[in-house]
Amino acid sequence: MKTSWRSASLVATAAALLALTTACGQDQGDQAATGQNVGSAADAQGGYGSSDGYGSSGSTDKSAAKAKSAGQLASWDSKELGKVLTDNAGMTLYRFDKDTAEPPKSNCDAACLKAWPAVPASGAKAAPGVDDSLLGEVTAADGTKQLTVDGWPMYHYAMDKKAGDVKGQGVGGTWWAAAPDGKKANKKAEEEAGAQPADLKGLSTRNDPKLGEVVVDKNGMTVYRFLKDSAWPIKSNCVGACAEKWPALAPVAKNDTQNIPLKGYMTFTRPDGTKQQTLNCWPVYTFSGDKKPGDTNGQGVGGTWYAAAPNGKPVGAPK
Repeated sequence: MKTSWRSASLVATAAALLALTTACGQDQGDQAATGQNVGSAADAQGGYGSSDGYGSSGSTDKSAAKAKSAGQLASWDSKELGKVLTDNAGMTLYRFDKDTAEPPKSNCDAACLKAWPAVPASGAKAAPGVDDSLLGEVTAADGTKQLTVDGWPMYHYAMDKKAGDVKGQGVGGTWWAAAPDGKKANKKAEEEAGAQPADLKGLSTRNDPKLGEVVVDKNGMTVYRFLKDSAWPIKSNCVGACAEKWPALAPVAKNDTQNIPLKGYMTFTRPDGTKQQTLNCWPVYTFSGDKKPGDTNGQGVGGTWYAAAPNGKPVGAPK
């Protein structure tokens, strides 16, 4: 009787263990499936994500975490996120809220990098329509020369297995798919930035979320001031190669403006003989690095270029 009781007990225990193991396996499978929901954030632990603190399920698959050269960067249009930056294999690139862009710095430590491999800077080329000058590098915790886009360090996510995966989106409330210009992929902001009236005046203004009221041309492109110019006598010191990167704004008739003060609103002759518009006697320009309405990629470049306010003052320039 004792032997029979022990046998039955062992069988029951084994069955219970099998049921528990099966249930755990099902839970892990469900968790992996829900990880593909765009915009869902895993519970934050240590700022990195799920159960092991880094957004992974504890996988030790080294090949998944191995960083690969990004090559020619690209982007794809996500229905939920808008334009998402990818490497040449279509794998999503991410940015980390705990990093900094000014100055560029990666705060993803060695353990973190197992789940979020640093994207190597070597061989990376800007995505189409993005200024090459936005690409840079920073040294990651493992010594890797890590790619930065507009100062933000770029990462892959070890749980992404195929092109188009965005399982890292929102992990820990700190990890986000990157847009081609290094900002967070954000469809709403993208649509708002691109929404411009069809009948813009030759010069008008718009309210930039970071800079406030800035001047824009008839295409909605930001207008800039150069601190090395002078207002009286009116003189442009942006010539040659500078003038190719910062095209002089052509004259705009006074009756083709909106919200622009007309005091000091005049044109002058540049060194090459062409006419250039001024705001309050200051020469103004557009920037070749701005690719779409709402871009302010020229802001602060070289510590000498700043978006122009309606009164001609440089927005955000040091006093």
